[in-house]
Order: sequence, then C-alpha cells, then structure tokens
Amino acid sequence: MNTEFMEALTTLEHDKGIKKDIIIEAIEAALISGYKRNFSQAQNVRVDVNRDNGSIRVFARKVVVEEVFDSRLEITLDEAHQMDPNYDLDDVIEIEVTPKDFGRIAAQTAKQVVTQRVREAERGIIYSDFIDREEDIMTGIVQRQDHRFIYVDLGKVEALLPLNEQMPNESYKHNDRMKAFITKVEKTTKGPQILISRTHPGLLKRLFELEVPEIYDGTVEIKSVSREAGDRSKIAVHSDNPEVDPVGACVGPRGQRVQTIVNELKGEKIDIVKWSEDPVEYVANALSPSKVVRVNVNETDKMTQVIVPDYQLSLAIGKRGQNARLAAKLTGWKIDIKSESEAEELGLLEEKDFEPVPESDENTFEDSSDYTSFERE
Repeated sequence: MNTEFMEALTTLEHDKGIKKDIIIEAIEAALISGYKRNFSQAQNVRVDVNRDNGSIRVFARKVVVEEVFDSRLEITLDEAHQMDPNYDLDDVIEIEVTPKDFGRIAAQTAKQVVTQRVREAERGIIYSDFIDREEDIMTGIVQRQDHRFIYVDLGKVEALLPLNEQMPNESYKHNDRMKAFITKVEKTTKGPQILISRTHPGLLKRLFELEVPEIYDGTVEIKSVSREAGDRSKIAVHSDNPEVDPVGACVGPRGQRVQTIVNELKGEKIDIVKWSEDPVEYVANALSPSKVVRVNVNETDKMTQVIVPDYQLSLAIGKRGQNARLAAKLTGWKIDIKSESEAEELGLLEEKDFEPVPESDENTFEDSSDYTSFERE
C-alpha cells in the first residue's frame, strides 16, 4: 500500500461515512490472518499500518522467560538483553518479521477488506433509509418474478412482493410501475430485505393521504379501513371541523380523487362512509348502500342487530356476505341482519332492548345519507 491508497481511504470516509481508522484496523486484523496462513507461522504477531504513507510492518510478539519451550512465542532473558538491557522477565518483546513479498498479500487483503466494508456500509445506509419507511407507500418498477415473489426495484434496493400479498385481479410485466405498501424491513446476511404488499389495508389509507390534501394536513381523519383486496373496500372518515364534509373531501371534484385510487387498485370498489361515535349511526352508515330501519345495540357483547327492508336484505348482506363482513371489520361490531318481516314475526320492532341472537345465525357477521361508493368507470 502507498500514500495514494491512504488518500483513497480518506476520500472513502467522506463519501461513504466509513471512518478511516476502522478500515485500517480491519486491514491490520486481516493481515495477521493472511501472514499466518501464507507463511505457515503460528507466532503471536502484530501488524502495523502507517497512517501517513501506508507502509506495513509485521512484528512477532514474544514473552521474556528463563527457559524457552516454544521459540515462536518465547525468548530468553539473555537474548532480550542483547536487544535492550532494560527488558525483564515476563516482558513482551516485538521483533520485526515483515516478509519481503508481503506487499502483494497486503494489497490483495486490503482490497478485499475495503470492498467488504464499503458493501456493509452501503447496506447499513439502505437499511437506515428504509426502516423509517415501514408502513409507508413507495413507487417501484417490476423487474422479474418467480413462483414466490415479484421483484420490484425501489431505487436503492429490490423489494419482494410475496404471492399472498399480490392482488388476485392483477398481473405485472417487466418495467411496469406500481405503488406498494412496505410491511417489513429486515436485516439479513445479504443486506436489507424489504417486503411489500398490494393487499394491505394500509395501502388504501396511504393512497387517500396522497390524493386528499385534507387527510394529509389532518383536517379529515381516516378512522378505520376494511378491505378485501381487488374486490371491495370500506373506509370510515371523520372531521372535527363542522364546515368540512369528510366524505366529499375524499370523493373530490366530480369524483376525481377517489377515482384515481380506484384506478390504481385496478377497479377495486371503494365505499366511503362517515364515522360516528354513536354505534347505531356508524353501523347504519357502514352497511350502505342498503337502507337501515333500525339498529339495536348490545354493548356487553359488542353486538348489533340490524333491521333492513325486505327488498334490501340481500343488498345489506352483499355477495357472499361481503358487505356485512366488511362493515363488521370496519366498525368492530358484530352485525346480525334481519329483514323487516322476520323482525316483525320475532317481535323485534317492538322491543326496546336488544336480545342477543345465537352465534350460529347465518346472517351474523363478526370478522368482518353519509356514504359514497365508487368503482372504475
């Protein structure tokens, strides 16, 4: 190594943020292993790299003893006195043993160490950049795919979109652009691993934050999101400002804001409902577009009994129970739906208090005015 190499380390320190002394210490440690391996030496050695000119010296470290049992590690007191009369027993003497052709090994080792440290530093920088982007949205470019992942270029790193996080109604080709939600950032031996999703409810929330200024600045708040990716979603919004219509703000002029999101999600239907502290109003809003005659509330079991007009029953339940299921997920309340005629037969319309219905009722949804629904035009 030479002066130019040391100057290069100084430049590297400025550009990559890797301290020069840390690299030199790593080089010294690697050279010790290289010396022992290439010269079949088992001595206790120390390698010194000059910080100014890059010169390298190897020193064998030996302990001063009365009787030598291993000449590679020990030296007699008489031999030590020949070098310096001040040495005493148990002192450690350093004797230079730098091989003549050690420069070639040193240069190769230094190159490997610097390359490794630069790679580690770059991985650390990427990890630091992306760990703060967890649960955020980014735009990437599709690179390739296999039976497990779609590989998406996010600029500094390639993210992984697992099969179970891909929307069932979409497919991507090379160089297609996509917006995705970052679910996890992990450190691995091969560098940071970024996992992304197209099905996560957080993606819908972040898309609304991008498209609706009132959400971004906090005027309108997203209270809850329920989503069956690629098919239908519900989002509950609220504003403390009585002059602001939270649903209208999300819809935008002529539906432009929400339509942009629908297009991004490849035609996924989006129901926007107004949030309310009153579970009666909230559950009724969440079940839109169906009309609701009455909502009975059981606070203890966190359950609601909803009565709808006969002709609205199938609409309230939805295809394969989807509308009621999404409403239950959105509100956090179990929802039991009955038609007016059925409720009348059971005497529910006259009751003031709600009587719980059996969990096995086919119209009960657990996991699952002030409303607007949008789908792709």
